[in-house]
Amino acid sequence: MTNFYSFHGTITMINDFFTGQNGEGCFNLVSVDNGLGALVNFVVSPNTYFVDHVMMSVGDQVTGYYDGNAPAPLIYPPQYQAIVMVKNSPYQNVKVDYFNTELESSDGRLRLNISPYTQIVLTNGQHFSRTPANRDLIVIYGPTTKSIPAITTPYRIIVLC
Repeated sequence: MTNFYSFHGTITMINDFFTGQNGEGCFNLVSVDNGLGALVNFVVSPNTYFVDHVMMSVGDQVTGYYDGNAPAPLIYPPQYQAIVMVKNSPYQNVKVDYFNTELESSDGRLRLNISPYTQIVLTNGQHFSRTPANRDLIVIYGPTTKSIPAITTPYRIIVLC
């Protein structure tokens, strides 16, 4: 179970990130500004999952998810290893979190109601045949109830194995 944290804002810069190994050009440093004076640099690697496999560019509104328990260098602006990047859209909501046996998120804000039309896939796009309960998930959904927790029938669930 990963302790997912997120940071939302506008991409202000995308640069190559040199690791000192033979991976030059494979890593990027993406600077995100939330418009309130906070800035975060995300290290984007080949393992970072981009929802809908979109190409991001300077000026895009994004949300980056990272492991809040992972070690991070004590520098300013903070620098985190991006696990999931989402280009924000008014047509869909995205939640990255651990979902328990009741398919409720770890923060207790969202509960999933799986329908036969809900796509459940792995990060490589292949079908996931087991239950998504008790796993780290990327949930793509639309409208929710106004209850606590909010209940939704997701469009797609991506299982983070």
